[in-house]
Amino acid sequence: MSSWHRGRKALGLALAVAAWCGTVTTAAVAQGKGKHYAVSSDRAIVVTRTVLERQGYDVVRIEHEGSTQVVYYRRGNMGRGKGKGRLEKLVIRTVDRRVVFEDTPPELLVDIDVHLKL
Repeated sequence: MSSWHRGRKALGLALAVAAWCGTVTTAAVAQGKGKHYAVSSDRAIVVTRTVLERQGYDVVRIEHEGSTQVVYYRRGNMGRGKGKGRLEKLVIRTVDRRVVFEDTPPELLVDIDVHLKL
């Protein structure tokens, strides 16, 4: 095998490993870390409630556990009389004077992100 082929093979292997490492790192960040915002937890709760209601969810309750708030919500019946959705939750933690959203669906997090940056 010529040196050109070995170099090309090594380059392909290096690119594959780099792509795999990027995927693993992205997955680890997505699982363990939430999105951080420099706002008060009260502002985060108000925005979260507004976004949930605007997207057709009902906020069932909000539990405060120290510096963590757990928001329980469910899909409303959207006027179709088919009952309400299953109970879901999202977690808002305060870490180093920053608010972190965890277990938040991406479609909600996009709207929350837009409203918190206003």
